Amino acid sequence: MPIVAITDYTFPSLDIETEILEAAGFEVRSGQCKTPEALIALVANADAVITQFAPITPEVIDAMKQARVIVRYGVGVDNVNLEAARLRGIPVCNIPTFCIDEVADHTLGLILAATRSLLPNANLVRDGKWGLAGPLTEMRTLRDQTVGIVGFGRIGAAVAARLAPFKCKRLAFDPMTPASVIESSGCQPATVEKLLAEADIVTLHCPSTPQTRNLLNSGSIAKMKPGAIVVNVARGDVIETAALVAALQSGQIAAAALDVCNPEPIPLDSPLRSLPNVLVTSHIASASVAAVRTLRETAAQLAVTALRGEPLPTIVNGL
Repeated sequence: MPIVAITDYTFPSLDIETEILEAAGFEVRSGQCKTPEALIALVANADAVITQFAPITPEVIDAMKQARVIVRYGVGVDNVNLEAARLRGIPVCNIPTFCIDEVADHTLGLILAATRSLLPNANLVRDGKWGLAGPLTEMRTLRDQTVGIVGFGRIGAAVAARLAPFKCKRLAFDPMTPASVIESSGCQPATVEKLLAEADIVTLHCPSTPQTRNLLNSGSIAKMKPGAIVVNVARGDVIETAALVAALQSGQIAAAALDVCNPEPIPLDSPLRSLPNVLVTSHIASASVAAVRTLRETAAQLAVTALRGEPLPTIVNGL
């Protein structure tokens, strides 16, 4: 009986996956693996591997004797060594469509919270006070802002569509998206340099790759428009955390609204937990009942598809 190994998960159980996989005639083995040793023991004889956050390193991939697919619960695949899997001929699949609306909604919520200073003012009332929690200059009208969207895939485009009724100027940078596609959405194509220099709000929707890691660093932040707001719902390592903290403390960055950070969870002593100009949510932008069910069903179905020898729709490592 073919074996599907699920390396780790944050769901209460694996009932959804198990129902699909066992009905297809496969055995499910699972763990909450955090070390290479535990992962290797679980995946060595697996015919398919489903993973969430576990580090699927070259060492782990080399131990896979018969895997025919690695499926990542989610859009990003930065916990899987894509090149090692490619060299072994193992396709890696993601699930790129399960949370577009959820993440785009969350992004809009973070932008509005940051521009309208919602958290400081809510806390002021909670403390028994009344009035503005800070200077009037912290209260921005979105219509008057230039929003720079870094990454114009499904989620970036959905954010742009949500921003359109607010009548703000929208710049977009994505080297993989034709300028005509960006223009057709009502946005203006821009280089990353132009976007950072002109945007009042920079919202990040790019994957974590060698080209995007630490995209916002001390050098690039220094070139941003003074007083800009940074929103990140992409991956934590797209921003150099120490550089962001320094810019928030100096005022070069007016505020940050983050659903992701590097590292996660954010350390208890990190200034990002206490700075008054920072709003943090705990990597929850993709969450909804419908999205999580779709995620889990799709992951299981991708494993079934691979083990039946059928074409896989979302291979991300060039196979």
